[in-house]
Amino acid sequence: MRQYANSMAGKREWCGLAVLVLPTLLISMDMTALFFALPTLSAELEPSSAQLLWIMDIYAFLLAGSMITLGTLGDRIGRRRMLVIGGVAFGVASVLAAYSTSAEMLIASRAALGLAGATLAPSTLSLIRSMFLDDRQRRTAIAVWTAGFSGGAGLGPLLGGVLLEHFWWGSVFLINVPVMVLLVVLAPLLLPEFKASDPGRFDLVSAALSLAAVLPVVFGLKLVAEDGPAVLPVLAALFGLAMAAIFVRRQRRLPDPLIDVRLFAGRAFSTAVLANVFSIFALVGFGFFGTQYLQLVLGMRPLTAGLWTLLIAPAMVLSVTAGTMLVRRVRPGYVVAGAIGVMAAGFATLTQVYVHDSLPAVGVGFILLVGGSGAVGALAVDMIVAAAPPESAGAASALSETGSEFGGAMGVAVLGSIGAAVYHSRMDSAVPADLPADAAEATRDTLGGAVDVAKHLPEQLSGPLLQAAQEAFTEGMRLAAAAGTVLMAVIAVLAAVMLRHLRPDTDDRPAEPVDRQASLRS
Repeated sequence: MRQYANSMAGKREWCGLAVLVLPTLLISMDMTALFFALPTLSAELEPSSAQLLWIMDIYAFLLAGSMITLGTLGDRIGRRRMLVIGGVAFGVASVLAAYSTSAEMLIASRAALGLAGATLAPSTLSLIRSMFLDDRQRRTAIAVWTAGFSGGAGLGPLLGGVLLEHFWWGSVFLINVPVMVLLVVLAPLLLPEFKASDPGRFDLVSAALSLAAVLPVVFGLKLVAEDGPAVLPVLAALFGLAMAAIFVRRQRRLPDPLIDVRLFAGRAFSTAVLANVFSIFALVGFGFFGTQYLQLVLGMRPLTAGLWTLLIAPAMVLSVTAGTMLVRRVRPGYVVAGAIGVMAAGFATLTQVYVHDSLPAVGVGFILLVGGSGAVGALAVDMIVAAAPPESAGAASALSETGSEFGGAMGVAVLGSIGAAVYHSRMDSAVPADLPADAAEATRDTLGGAVDVAKHLPEQLSGPLLQAAQEAFTEGMRLAAAAGTVLMAVIAVLAAVMLRHLRPDTDDRPAEPVDRQASLRS
């Protein structure tokens, strides 16, 4: 694509990219680092089972539900300003979470972290769109951003394990503060300001509708993942979908919509969103099984299992680098389809996992899933933000990140439900008849429940029960992996067909002369 010389990013922009990666690392680390803190946190704050679920879930709910509104708001008030505001809020909320004295206070702090995180992710992506106007440079920058986001998710459990070896549970939150201080100090020095010159009126009704659309759907998917299909999660999801339909109709009528839904008419944009959603679907869906398999089937300690997440880093770097280089010579649609095909191969490998001697299969499947997801994420996100006009990059970035949240929730709900259905059906006949009712129910419910019950049984009963539970779990894992193989193969074909019109090293839109100084509002 033809570009003008003054559209090329310089040293300041690349240094600014390093600043933009900082909050993406923290946002993804915060999603996973808390897992290791749950036992000590529960012992000190004594939350109820419902409160414990809210401590875990409220962050993701608010993060997903608020991104569209706050991403669009950043286009209006300034993306750098929104990033700094979010950084300050994230730091303050982290301190409150670290020193929470009750479950209610921690839930409120986690909610504040979710809201603050919703300002950070769209701001970082939209600033990259503004700073890197050359196609190749922008793809490289988004590849670095993608690697940072995925690397944070992998480092979260490991960092959480290390901190909890030496400090109290609040340290997993307090580690955010120095990073946010660094962000707030460096952002005004290295990042340009950008905002739409004529954004129009901010529609509060649309903001409320976006929240009412996203939150119930994510909530319903989470409930399905935890308790299986039931009336409440189905009604919640249907209500959210109804609100989404009303939201879309309103956007079509407004002169200044919160989101320009006409973007979805473009094949590149809509297919890129779909590919991004299902790459996260696969990765998070596998994570639901993988962590349980390593700890509850293979018997690894949490920190040892966390070390396996270090496989993310090299797989992610290699795949992101390969993807961004390949699109210079190969049509992007074929590269995206190939990366999704790698993820399908990862799922196919996981269909060979059994109770014993399957660690290599788990490792290979994990690497293939992470590798494919990295390339898909980097290229799909680039297509999404490049398809939107510069003044709407914040809204487009928010759509991309909201899609990722949906993908993760769907991955756990759909693949987890398949595994749970197999587990329940197999365990119905494996539970000893003389087991107490509550112990029998826990054994039939989850593998973790079966492991806990087995610890309190005589050896002649605990061994067969644990063996049956582990075999039921791995059988469910294999069936879920088979479903994932088929699904990702279908998405790969769809991506190849829908994106075949894109040429190497180009966008879906024709090139336009761009003046950097006119684009950046310093």
